[in-house]
Amino acid sequence: MARSVGRGPGSRALLLKPRLDELYSAFDAEHVVADPVWVVRRFSRDADQEIVAFCAAGLAFGRVQSILQSLEALLAVMGEAPAAFVRQFDPVRDGRALAALGHRWIRGVDLVALLWVLRQMIERSGSLEGFFAEGHRTDVVTVEGALESFSERALALDLASAYGRVPARPGVAYFFSRPSTGGACKRLNLFLRWMVRADRVDLGLWTRVRPAQLVIPLDTHVVRVSRCLGLTRMRTPGWRMAADITGRLRQLDPDDPIRYDFSLCHLGMMDACGTGTARRDSQCPLRGLCWPRAASRRRPSA
Repeated sequence: MARSVGRGPGSRALLLKPRLDELYSAFDAEHVVADPVWVVRRFSRDADQEIVAFCAAGLAFGRVQSILQSLEALLAVMGEAPAAFVRQFDPVRDGRALAALGHRWIRGVDLVALLWVLRQMIERSGSLEGFFAEGHRTDVVTVEGALESFSERALALDLASAYGRVPARPGVAYFFSRPSTGGACKRLNLFLRWMVRADRVDLGLWTRVRPAQLVIPLDTHVVRVSRCLGLTRMRTPGWRMAADITGRLRQLDPDDPIRYDFSLCHLGMMDACGTGTARRDSQCPLRGLCWPRAASRRRPSA
């Protein structure tokens, strides 16, 4: 394992850029690994991609194959024009076809509520981007405040038409997390990455949010690899850790700090990072760049 250079993760991170750029290039290709974003890219119309992306990101928890199966089941109901389906969605008329669907603890009625909320957003603001932009400022560093506003306003829309008597903690709220609760808002940040960034993975449909303002979608793989590389010293996953890692990456690319997210996440998913194992980094493309203390730590949970 290489010894550290510099006095902390900030100075240490500057040594990573050439190797991270190589890793980014290796993963910046269509279908190089299984990922829900490829389902989004099956659709050609921007409006359809925006709707499918929100649903795909919202269901992006658990094993990849399970995510893909749940997404495909939802799309089978929505048909070839998901945006048109959402614009005309009726919770009673169309909800029956969703009743048997679900994903882990998300039930069919929660999916009904989700599509009903998306319809209300579009009717109010013309698109999900328009609804998001109502709470966004272009002069702030990150999307933290905009995410808070987006989720708060989404859950203030009519839910009774979907649930009847709205539960104290409706399942649809899981799609609209808020930074103020301390959570990493991983799935919303993933959706924003797809919508705002543009390369061979991310679609870059939105124009009212700058890539520089994005925050990394923090999952267990990103946590493990980021701590191994010295991008954070924090041990507890959440919004503060996501912001910390993003800040380190902003030192490498101020205009597009989370460009490395896709490659770092899939590096972890492939179990190429050997932190906490006997093999260490012998199979890792970033071999030799581990933060020295990471080798002696157990793998973090997220």
